[in-house]
Amino acid sequence: MAPRSDSSSSGIAVGAPSLEARDIVKRFPGVIALKGVSFDVRPGEVHALCGENGAGKSTLIKTLSGVHPAGSYEGDILVDGKVGSFRSTKDAQAAGVAVIYQELALVPEMTVAENVFLGNAPKKLGGVAIDWSQMIDRARRLLDQFGLDLDPLARVQGLGIGHRQLVEIAKALSKNARVIIFDEPTAALTEQEVAVLLDIIRDLRRRGIAIVYISHKLEEVFAIADRITVLRDGKSVVTFGTSSATRDDLIRHMVGREVSDLFPRRKTEAGDVLLSVRDLSVADAFGGRCLSGINFNVHAGEVLGIGGLMGAGRTELLMHLFGAFGERVGGEVHLNGQPLGPGNSPSQSVRRGLVLVSEDRKRYGLMLDRGLGFNFSLSWFCKFWRGLSILKPVDARQETQKNWQYFRSLRVKAPGLQTRVQTLSGGNQQKVVIGKALMTEPSVVLLDEPTRGIDVGAKLEVYDLINSLTEAGRAVVLVSGELPELMGMSDRIVMLAEGRVGGEFDRSGATQETLMAAAMRREPAGVH
Repeated sequence: MAPRSDSSSSGIAVGAPSLEARDIVKRFPGVIALKGVSFDVRPGEVHALCGENGAGKSTLIKTLSGVHPAGSYEGDILVDGKVGSFRSTKDAQAAGVAVIYQELALVPEMTVAENVFLGNAPKKLGGVAIDWSQMIDRARRLLDQFGLDLDPLARVQGLGIGHRQLVEIAKALSKNARVIIFDEPTAALTEQEVAVLLDIIRDLRRRGIAIVYISHKLEEVFAIADRITVLRDGKSVVTFGTSSATRDDLIRHMVGREVSDLFPRRKTEAGDVLLSVRDLSVADAFGGRCLSGINFNVHAGEVLGIGGLMGAGRTELLMHLFGAFGERVGGEVHLNGQPLGPGNSPSQSVRRGLVLVSEDRKRYGLMLDRGLGFNFSLSWFCKFWRGLSILKPVDARQETQKNWQYFRSLRVKAPGLQTRVQTLSGGNQQKVVIGKALMTEPSVVLLDEPTRGIDVGAKLEVYDLINSLTEAGRAVVLVSGELPELMGMSDRIVMLAEGRVGGEFDRSGATQETLMAAAMRREPAGVH
């Protein structure tokens, strides 16, 4: 059954869809991932695909792009009104369908031109040699045509993530893509890079290219999309024109209920100081000063927000406090009233009651090829250690009980503790990372971008967990690049600017203007 659509008044592109899915059903052993999903995108349109983690977005994209080949699903995929039969991603690309994933498929050692024409390079001498001059010329003309500010001879490994995204776009265009699917394209981009990317997508739309846009950042969805389709529990539940809906409407359809408050901070009474930082200065591995004169306190029952622009030192601060980054060249840190020395290690921090949830869960937080239970207990394995017993070195019963406790309390969506973490959605992976941290029974929890890349429902669960931590008398330090989140979930906010404190604000006195002014170390308009 096709989803309800009320897009007729939205001013979107009309005409036959470039790509259409009709009643797609995709089954995996023990689960039905797609339950009759219908979706289409038209020439010159940006159609956003929204839903919580596990709603079926990734499975639908893989089906539309040939990763799941014809015959492995029920229903039809149509290209320009004709039934397509994609046996592979090559078939989809030949039909004009390209996907740009969050984790980019580029070869860093190669040049921009080589990556753009990877597997599709122009040939000479009867097709036995690459025509390098033609490839570079074609790459330059393609980049110029679409206003992509790139040097075709630059090596990709020297480019920032924003420019690498542009290389992926150029690669799709080199294959004459008429439908481009963007899967979480801005997850790792700065605000400036996001603005550039959205402008390029608007230009692609003006040129008649059909765009499918997937993002958890709802402000982007409303800024760029003409229509929105919501998936929930493997079903396409609604399609509407962006101009005829609000963010609250979208969230209600995504989570299946009314959400009255996106940032439900429950105020608790502040207690004793659990973490104190005085005149902290830190040098990086090359001796350069990355943090200077940092001062703040965090009380029991309090959330201290840490904000700032990219490169301001937010992550470096948390990593240093945890004992995983930099050399302390000045200042003092006290944890639970006792000095936390400059040479403390992460294991020492954990034993003292300080734990870090890293911003990069896949790199620093998880062993993706191991099970949930293994990951939960990894950070506090010594608690289950029996000592010198050879036959039973680990108290498996106690470990299993503890793992199930966090599995259930965090509401992890998985078959069981043996499920490999790499098979979970981003939101459920984040729950495992947080559970691993809480297994250590900390007094102070450092959260570095805990909601990055997860859907609105999972975010609400993280916020509820933060409230539970402070209600239990723990202190939370929350780093976030999203000002609404920082303002909504923090009791006090410290803004960093180039490794220094640019300003400190109570929750009641913080505005986006004053926070940004502090992050940029300048006075906001009207403030003296």
